Amino acid sequence: MATVTLLSDEEVSADALAVFDDIRATRGTEYINNFWRALAHDPVMLRATWDRLKHVMAPGMLDPLVKEMIYVAVSTANGCEYCVHSHTAAASAKGMSPQMHTELLAVIGMAAQTNALATALQVPVDPAFDPNS
Repeated sequence: MATVTLLSDEEVSADALAVFDDIRATRGTEYINNFWRALAHDPVMLRATWDRLKHVMAPGMLDPLVKEMIYVAVSTANGCEYCVHSHTAAASAKGMSPQMHTELLAVIGMAAQTNALATALQVPVDPAFDPNS
């Protein structure tokens, strides 16, 4: 259950509506998801978050599909159900196959296990892996 109401286009400020319009234009869709509708209570935060997300998720040295898959992994580690679902859908739309998703989940699971073991054992970082050595 949301802790704030999800604002409709009719309920948001002019500043928030301008962000919604940018989201629609950038994504080529009329759909504004619930995350943005919740953030619309604070148009400054909405704009800052959208602008940063647009920049970070834009094509660059990492392919947009890779970025979405990383987002799924980090969202899983952080326990963000909303982000896991929305970025799994985005990754699928960018070409993630069911086989790629299965492999991604295997990597997430393996990393979670080995991270927990290394943390519990307090294994020191090998000098070969430490750029400060």
